[in-house]
Amino acid sequence: MAGQADSLKSILFALVANSAIAVAKGIAAAITGSGAMLAEAVHSVADSGNQLLLILGLRQTKKEPTEDHPLGFGKSIYFWSFLVAVILFSVGGMFSMYEGVHKLLHPTPLSHPWIAVAVLSFAIVAESISLWGCLREVRKERYGRNIFQWFRQSRSSALIVVFGEDIAALLGLVFALVAIFATYLTGNPFWDALGTIFIGVLLIVIAFFIAVEVKDLLIGQSVDPATLSQMKQFLHDRPEIDQVYNLLTMQFGPDAMVAIKARMAPTGSETELINVINRLEREFKARFESTTWLFFEPDIED
Repeated sequence: MAGQADSLKSILFALVANSAIAVAKGIAAAITGSGAMLAEAVHSVADSGNQLLLILGLRQTKKEPTEDHPLGFGKSIYFWSFLVAVILFSVGGMFSMYEGVHKLLHPTPLSHPWIAVAVLSFAIVAESISLWGCLREVRKERYGRNIFQWFRQSRSSALIVVFGEDIAALLGLVFALVAIFATYLTGNPFWDALGTIFIGVLLIVIAFFIAVEVKDLLIGQSVDPATLSQMKQFLHDRPEIDQVYNLLTMQFGPDAMVAIKARMAPTGSETELINVINRLEREFKARFESTTWLFFEPDIED
């Protein structure tokens, strides 16, 4: 599983790229009058704000546990990630839909379209660099899974959000570029308005998928399937354990809680049993470093 430092790298890549892109798009939208360009500018501003929220969320996960929050604040990153999905839906998607419909009802011709093309080309390069940085971190936790499987199974909500935003940004830029070219070639602003609506639909769809994934983490999910499988194998291979009755896990941002119920091999004394369990716990935490809380219950039946 990617660590906080890995997620932070991806967020910073995206923040720098989106901040530069937002300024360029805003200037181009003011000069050209393009609705698609304005939608893209608002999208980039929203993305920049989203990355700041994710950084805030990552900082909050480092807060020490309290009496009211004995398991810490790891899950706070899920709240901020879900809020990012809502902002992407409302500020990005809904505004683009509104702007597109407005342009359909009140069409305005484009001016200086080549400025828009130049800015969009720059934005595509910058977003590609941001996506490359994100994919570099995604690769560390894919474990042979394809991108779709990773997206559905990952417990790194910040990485999920940045990946979704980068994909939405690149596709949106392509839509905007096609819309401006079509408007320039035909002289009909309908294509610019249609491109703006397409960008809005795209943002709403991706925001929905991000929200669904983060919602599962907010409710409570186990560690990712690959790590869970490795934990089961680790326990199965231990000669000190005769049978594992139950293995429960819960992801709390960068941390994990693990509860194990097992029948132990005979040790000869209670003291030796305690020593065996303590050794198992130390080795388990060393093997699975995200395990912050580990509860081990020896028993003779399930």
